[in-house]
Amino acid sequence: MIIALAGRRVDKPESNQKRFPPENTERVQRQISDFLKSAEATTLVCAAACGSDLLALEAAGALGIRRRVVLPYDRETFKQSSVADCLGDWGERYDRVIAEIASSGELVEYDYEKEEETYFATNHDILDQAEELAEETGQPLAVLVVWNGESRGEDDVTGHFLEEARQRELKVSEVNTL
Repeated sequence: MIIALAGRRVDKPESNQKRFPPENTERVQRQISDFLKSAEATTLVCAAACGSDLLALEAAGALGIRRRVVLPYDRETFKQSSVADCLGDWGERYDRVIAEIASSGELVEYDYEKEEETYFATNHDILDQAEELAEETGQPLAVLVVWNGESRGEDDVTGHFLEEARQRELKVSEVNTL
């Protein structure tokens, strides 16, 4: 099965609202791994932000699952915008995962402008890539959303991914980050 994934980044210490507390990362990664195994996933398609994306990419790597990373712009610019501002070893984890994926030819880097809408466009790209892989391989496609189950509103990229998947009538599963 092809899995398209999106989810929350890990909360920053100054965060007023808990969406993905750092202390939940091990449990969430275990749940992602369990989902990938139970779905008999063969390919994971996602971005590589700190939090849900990197946890899923690491879990898929440990399971020997093919991984495709879709970024809105080059890997270094993405690292600065979506990884480097997270506390902990996320930058090192990102560098390791991106190196592995780039060496396998599964890193897709678009050349979008750095704007908020860019991440919404990337949601479409992730789902498009996953749909293409499903069609090429004849495998079913499912979506995994890793989040707190509540949209922040119109600017919520994870909520947008979920809605886009539903509009495409894809099977959606969720892992709760709280």
